Amino acid sequence: MINSTTITKTIKDIMSPSVIGFTLKVAFLSLLITLLIMWFTHGLLESFLASYLTWIPWDFLKSAVANLGIILTGYVIFIAAISIFTSLLSDKLLVKIAKKHYSDVEQAGEPKISQTLWVNIKATLLFLLLFIIALPFLFIPILGQIVMLFLWSIMLKEPTEHDINTLFGTHKTKSSRTISLLASLFNYIPLLNIFASVFAQILFLHDMMQKES
Repeated sequence: MINSTTITKTIKDIMSPSVIGFTLKVAFLSLLITLLIMWFTHGLLESFLASYLTWIPWDFLKSAVANLGIILTGYVIFIAAISIFTSLLSDKLLVKIAKKHYSDVEQAGEPKISQTLWVNIKATLLFLLLFIIALPFLFIPILGQIVMLFLWSIMLKEPTEHDINTLFGTHKTKSSRTISLLASLFNYIPLLNIFASVFAQILFLHDMMQKES
């Protein structure tokens, strides 16, 4: 169970200039990557959605759902890029935060770019596969939001565990799913969505350290 001290420390860290600056840098890189991907794949995406949505009988509704699908796909790519860039670039930030709160903490290792990429790619591919399968359900009020929240958490859970465990040693925590679900809620809030990945990392870090102490 995540305690109030863990939440409080995480919120204070999120609001620090170093975390905000890091997050804005990640968001800018992610936006550039998203725009490039959407520019080069727009036609292919339109064709895929047109063939996928043949079960809709009305052309106007099919067109509206296809446009919504393109926007949603772009948003998914943006969030995935944030998750990957956060995972790749956050090691120094996390060590700094850990030493600020836990002076006796020791860094256990250095993350390898290849391993970090692989963990993130696996999580993103699983997310995309389930996203495509679950796409019809995403347009159902309430159910769609619940399904999407669970899918977002898949993208965060394993990469977050990998990042923290690589830096500070292997620790098992039953809170990892809860942490990823809480962080995924940020994806529903404009502007705050760019903090989802780093929030998951910092919350996981504090949760682990609190339980170790």
